[in-house]
Amino acid sequence: MKKIGILGGMAPESTVEYYRIITALCRQRGMGYRYPVIIVYSLNFGEFISLVESGNLPEVINLLCEAIDSLSHAGADFVLMASNTPHIVFNEVVARSPIPLLSIVEETGRAASKLGFSRVGLLGTKFTMQADFYSNVLSTKYGISVVTPEEADQDYIHNKIMTELVNGYIVEGTRQELSRIAKMMADKQGIEALILGCTELPLILSEETAGIPILDTTRIHAEAALDFAQSG
Repeated sequence: MKKIGILGGMAPESTVEYYRIITALCRQRGMGYRYPVIIVYSLNFGEFISLVESGNLPEVINLLCEAIDSLSHAGADFVLMASNTPHIVFNEVVARSPIPLLSIVEETGRAASKLGFSRVGLLGTKFTMQADFYSNVLSTKYGISVVTPEEADQDYIHNKIMTELVNGYIVEGTRQELSRIAKMMADKQGIEALILGCTELPLILSEETAGIPILDTTRIHAEAALDFAQSG
């Protein structure tokens, strides 16, 4: 079985979820004690987010590539970045990586296509919602339209991710407001499903609370990692 490298810490809460999901899936698949080797490199979140906020993408790329090199030297056969936001520079990072990278965007697009969705909403950090990496992949490869909330709602979502969710705080009022935004997007923008494009969002939103189908990028990515680890 291939050794999984997890580039995490962006933020730590979701990194823990990746490990939990992968090991739980092993039990569900009847693998017994045959868990894959998982090597975790947890970035300094403060350093990472400061570079992203300042728009210093060349240094973001260098930071991610150095971490991936470390995972490769530690024995990882492939890497997944356990966060949506660093995928703003995925193409540049994969070009420099000595080992394969598993894209959260590609895997989410594949999942959305299999489920037959043609128009989906996207929630995440402002970096993710205002970038085009999701719309480019889903539109070009799968013919799926991607829409985002209104600017005021984007500000609200970003603030709650950065002040609550990345710190492990689950606030009921925030859950209710995020659910309202999701339902409004379904009613006014005609989305058929909602991409939780921040790996902390599944900690607070579900299909039951959002009222529409959910594409949980954390789970989709983690499942794809185990599949790839088990592939020949």
